[in-house]
Amino acid sequence: MTQRLDKLEAALQAALGDKIKTFKRERGEISLTVAAADYLAVAKTLRDDQTLKFEQLIDLCGIDFSQWKDRAWDGPRYCVVTHFLSVSLNWRVRLKVFAPDDDVPVVASLNELWSAANWFEREAFDMIGMIFDGHIDLRRILTDYGFIGHPLRKDFPVTGHVEMRYDAEKKRVIYQPVTIEPREITPRIIREDNYGGLH
Repeated sequence: MTQRLDKLEAALQAALGDKIKTFKRERGEISLTVAAADYLAVAKTLRDDQTLKFEQLIDLCGIDFSQWKDRAWDGPRYCVVTHFLSVSLNWRVRLKVFAPDDDVPVVASLNELWSAANWFEREAFDMIGMIFDGHIDLRRILTDYGFIGHPLRKDFPVTGHVEMRYDAEKKRVIYQPVTIEPREITPRIIREDNYGGLH
């Protein structure tokens, strides 16, 4: 395993050079972070370079790093994390890119390189609000078309903004402000001696 990672690390360093902003190797995995301006070119190199051969994009997701681990995040807020697999060389790599603008988070679409990116990017757009420049059909995929906001952002309320229900009089689904009252639930604590047969 170590020799394989050594070989992959050397191939990545040789192919990408100074385009790698951060390189992390831990728990038998390699993670790279690149600038948004280099993201598409780096992804193309990962796919086309004969020493790397990452033929498959196996996952892509958006992350909101604000309030990460209950503390303020120092740096860009939105990140796209992509996982690639080389079937022919039997190795994986994780590629991270941060959107440079927190107000309008935009990174390049990888859909032209891997068609598998299509739905993953639509999900990241829908849930986080990431915009993928060059995507062929960037629209919501999990929420309703009239949905407002992005539910996996840290500042999105847990209850949401609106709820929908069927109105029997109007004979259609209607949207209305949320009627759920926020409450804090305290779990029941059992303090009986020998509870559950433990002594």
